[in-house]
Amino acid sequence: MKKMVMTLLVVIVIVGTFTFGALNYHFILMDSSVKLLKKVDLTFENTFVDARGNKKYKLYTNPALIKAGVKDLIEEKSVTIGK
Repeated sequence: MKKMVMTLLVVIVIVGTFTFGALNYHFILMDSSVKLLKKVDLTFENTFVDARGNKKYKLYTNPALIKAGVKDLIEEKSVTIGK
């Protein structure tokens, strides 16, 4: 019984962590890395954005990304996760 409760608590913590990340950050897939950009609003919209190749125009036409500061993303002031 205790093992089942502990397993359930671990699963709840992991799901909560992923939910927190999805609500608070834009994950932008670039050609050679993944960029993290802090969201302005707590929503699940535009959590994962593909900006590889010719799809970079999506960064400049999306109002949520503009409000979050996509300009800083281009100037390399954001967190980068390299490959």
